[in-house]
Amino acid sequence: MNLRNVLMRTALTGLAVSVVLLEGCRSGDEVNSRGETPVNVSGSNALTVEYEKFTLKNGMDVVLHVDRSDPLVAIDIAAHVGSARETEGRTGFAHLFEHLLFMDSENLGYGGLDAMNTRIGGSGTNGFTTHDMTQYFQATPKDTLEKIIWAEADKLCCFISTVSQNLIDNEKQVVKNEKRQRVDNQPYGHEFYIYNKALYPADHPYNWQVIGSLADLDAATLKDAQDFYKRWYAPNNVTVTLTGDFDMDEAKRLMKKYFEEIPAGDPIENYDPRPSNLTETKNLYYEDNFATVPQFSAVWPTVEQYHPDSYALNILMDYLTRGKKAPISEVLVDEEKLTSSVSAFHYTKELAGEAYIFITPNDGQDIDGLIPGFKKAMARFEEKGIPQADLDRIKAGLEVDFYGEMQSALGKAIALGEYNLFTGDPGFITEDIRRMQAVTTADVMRVYNQYIKDKPHLHLSIVPKGQTDLTLEGSTLAEIVEEVIVAGEGAPVDFDPAARIIENPSGFERPEPGFGDPYTLPGAEVWRGKLDNGIEIFGMSTDETPLVYFSLKIDAGNMRGDYAKPAVPDMVAAMLEKGTAHKTTAELEDAIESLGSSISVSTDQNATYMSGSTLARNFDATIALAQEMLLEPRWDEEEFDLLKISLGNDIDQIESDPNSISTRESAKLRYPEGHLFHYAFYGPKDKLEIVTLDDLKDFYNRQYTQHGTQIRIVGDVELSDVKKAFGTLASGLDKTAPPALIMGSQNPVDDAEIYFYDVAGAKQSVVRLERPALSATDPDYPLAAAINFPLGGIYTSKLNTELRVNKGYTYGIRSGFNANKDRGNFAIRTSVRSNVTKESIEIIRDIVSSYGPEFTEDDLAEMKEALLRGQALDNETLNDKLSMLGEISNYGYPDDYKSREAAAIQAMTLEKMKALTAEHMRPDAMRYVIVGDAETQAEGLKDLGYGDPIMLGTE
Repeated sequence: MNLRNVLMRTALTGLAVSVVLLEGCRSGDEVNSRGETPVNVSGSNALTVEYEKFTLKNGMDVVLHVDRSDPLVAIDIAAHVGSARETEGRTGFAHLFEHLLFMDSENLGYGGLDAMNTRIGGSGTNGFTTHDMTQYFQATPKDTLEKIIWAEADKLCCFISTVSQNLIDNEKQVVKNEKRQRVDNQPYGHEFYIYNKALYPADHPYNWQVIGSLADLDAATLKDAQDFYKRWYAPNNVTVTLTGDFDMDEAKRLMKKYFEEIPAGDPIENYDPRPSNLTETKNLYYEDNFATVPQFSAVWPTVEQYHPDSYALNILMDYLTRGKKAPISEVLVDEEKLTSSVSAFHYTKELAGEAYIFITPNDGQDIDGLIPGFKKAMARFEEKGIPQADLDRIKAGLEVDFYGEMQSALGKAIALGEYNLFTGDPGFITEDIRRMQAVTTADVMRVYNQYIKDKPHLHLSIVPKGQTDLTLEGSTLAEIVEEVIVAGEGAPVDFDPAARIIENPSGFERPEPGFGDPYTLPGAEVWRGKLDNGIEIFGMSTDETPLVYFSLKIDAGNMRGDYAKPAVPDMVAAMLEKGTAHKTTAELEDAIESLGSSISVSTDQNATYMSGSTLARNFDATIALAQEMLLEPRWDEEEFDLLKISLGNDIDQIESDPNSISTRESAKLRYPEGHLFHYAFYGPKDKLEIVTLDDLKDFYNRQYTQHGTQIRIVGDVELSDVKKAFGTLASGLDKTAPPALIMGSQNPVDDAEIYFYDVAGAKQSVVRLERPALSATDPDYPLAAAINFPLGGIYTSKLNTELRVNKGYTYGIRSGFNANKDRGNFAIRTSVRSNVTKESIEIIRDIVSSYGPEFTEDDLAEMKEALLRGQALDNETLNDKLSMLGEISNYGYPDDYKSREAAAIQAMTLEKMKALTAEHMRPDAMRYVIVGDAETQAEGLKDLGYGDPIMLGTE
């Protein structure tokens, strides 16, 4: 979901947003906007988003916003073109074009954009395509301002001369892998294809998916690319937004220098809204190869984005399913216990919108059995409507979301650019918020009656293969175009990256500019303290936004559990959210959300974490609720029974997801039977079923103590505030220390081992390689993490460049060191087209084997520069700061550990780098786990020389 769609769901209580347009120089070459548009909301805190917008003489809009809170800059290119602007027979081209635009341009060179971003310390380039727009963006240190403006302009002006038919053909394979990974190889992956076809006629631009059809992708030609570029990537169809720490006059000069000579294109007319004209309710079904449980969905045609009714529809869909009091959740989950999973949302686009409701039945429940309860829930809503308190709660809960989205320079760049693209006004955020704030309870009921009640809609039943008896009665089969993977198909296409297909003259030479003025990185100002009982506090203060994020760590992770009942720590964490001694679950939800706050509890191998966010003005009240949850659990029997059903459903659904299967099976191989980490997720279902509520109470009483408990907190708050707010915690936790733990080791990997888990008909193979490695407290850990960066830690890595860019075998591959205080591992993960499973593993093996021996002094210098420059982006958001505090408190790192690690990386020798790779990056001693279609792929893996693959999941 992109930022605009988040903000479209945003209504703010107690917030005034004034968007101020800074006055700029006027000239005959540009049009400047200036003014002030305040929003008056009662009890306001003022947020000001200052910007200047001007239009170059070629029609390109430029939006500039200065944010000096961190030494970085972010740029966003927003083109008003998505799949809705495609033509028949060329679906998916807008998204394919997005891929192509990252590949090459005349002065950057092949792969130059990503290589430059890596080299100058950027966070990586990225982009996305929707039905209606395409955006490209990156964030980099502030002294690279001219470099990123130059680079993005080079793409826009000088990209098309580098595109050849062979380049297009090669990138088609990458896009196909994206489709396989996100659609074909996922449970329920084809659902939106079915919705689009059923809701919109063939001549409607929303009839097809953004990613398009494989047949249309195969048909894409060089002329298509040239025509598409000329028509849709003209500067008069583009907004460029720059945010961050820069000089406004200098930025304006550079924008004009690099962008203004690009010729304008033909005028482009906007499309008129065209909602779905569905005239009757349709019941469809589809048999899903990956699903293990059914899914039922209902979809209604609604209105386009920014339509006056879209705001009430946003709130309606939120209210129907979210929380204990939501009508559908109340009836189907709590009363009739037919499901543990309901959700809804309203999705608006430029031309039309849809309202969605999803229900996943409990194991063994058919979809027909859901319908009476579903109708009962809707009738209950019709009778009671939405109470004013719930409307206020929903609005209040979104103020924190809004501030959260606007923390980063990149988030603001994307938002301002998108608003300008669709409305012509970056400051439309003000009106967007005002409209959401103005929604009344009567509005919500009115849009329900106008768009939902008794209106034609779509029912879709997706059921596991061979279980059509679970579908809604009267459903007809939805047609899906399934890809057939053929051995040898999709071979990479050779192309000359230096070739220039057409002339692309420029009025001046466009070499890469140098760096700007040097800057100093601000140090991390960490403060520490203790509660009266010794619980440690780690904090950082910042008033950039009126927010506070917190995380309370308790020594009650899975390592403290019981191998016979591995789900208990997770279940205790979940039950802490299910009410308190003084509040039911619904009352607790109301109390938290009425403050605009959030509080959640989660568990990992090491600890349990109570985490949350709140407006600074509601900090005390939020922490009081968090302490009540922690110290006075409700232990409600009915909630416990519902939790067991929900977790059982989650375990069932793991079997439908190849990536989850890979995680589960790898854990079993990593740790021996009897080890507390042998089971990923919640363990087997039979071990879940024997857990009792008394087991949870016993674990809580033994493990939830002040021993090892820590408070991490960041935002608009000081140490004195924290000590005062957490006063109850100072005396509320047991002082008894849990017994010391001696954790068993990981299974060693002395030689290559290969395992295969069969998912019949899989279009991709999930491939994971791993071996034990360094712990997070090992002095060499930051060096090991650093040397992985060029191998598999960035888009331009050796692994990704070969497997994605050159071969087109995968949508992406990553490697990395993952560590805890006393253990760690090195892993490589990817999903590849099924018919190149063996070939992909061979490439991975060859690259890793040669990585250390072939690494040079120049490679080492480039790696150091990229990593050290990238520190400018490490501490921007509250989550960044909270993560830093987590590492300091977990591992005993000093407050300045990042600068110390930087110094260690800077001092690393080539010999040290080679020694670390030889010890930890060993394809001859790694565990290979493949999840895919055994019938077509398992036999060929024998040729790797590791013996017959050991088949998993056959017990």
